[in-house]
Amino acid sequence: MNAELPFELLHSELVACMFAREQETSSTEEANANAGQDESFLETTNAATKLELLGYRVGYALVERIAKELPRISTELDCMKFICKEFWSAIFRKQVDNLRTNHQGVYVVMDNKFFLLVPLSAGQQYLTASPRYVAFSCGLIRGALANLNIQSVVTATVETMPAVKFNVHVQQKS
Repeated sequence: MNAELPFELLHSELVACMFAREQETSSTEEANANAGQDESFLETTNAATKLELLGYRVGYALVERIAKELPRISTELDCMKFICKEFWSAIFRKQVDNLRTNHQGVYVVMDNKFFLLVPLSAGQQYLTASPRYVAFSCGLIRGALANLNIQSVVTATVETMPAVKFNVHVQQKS
């Protein structure tokens, strides 16, 4: 059995469950709005945001375990290199294909054969649904960087399956 299969299946079911729950709650929200009831934040947050927050918590915890034996990482660029090599390898069993930066707090992490999109990449019909499948990974990166004391905004773009560009915008410290 493929070692990555359990994670791949868990991720796929997690995405399906979150978006199915979102569709269920959207009809419930309409009924509650008509009745004047107020919903909590987590109940009204969309599924992609919930997946990203879940990824954030997992990435925050995972980077502690992965980096505990390594010397302290001092620079922003070294943190990004750590994410692209050690962190990515621990999660996806490979390093990223490319890391680019403009040296002004913007990094582009390229993975040309992204592990979680490979099963969906047989045709282009899943291209529009791909943001669902990369939201968790955006959270993983953002959480890992937060634990390394780098606040960031992480977005992903998928132009051709299964390649993904993760855009990391580092928030400048004031």
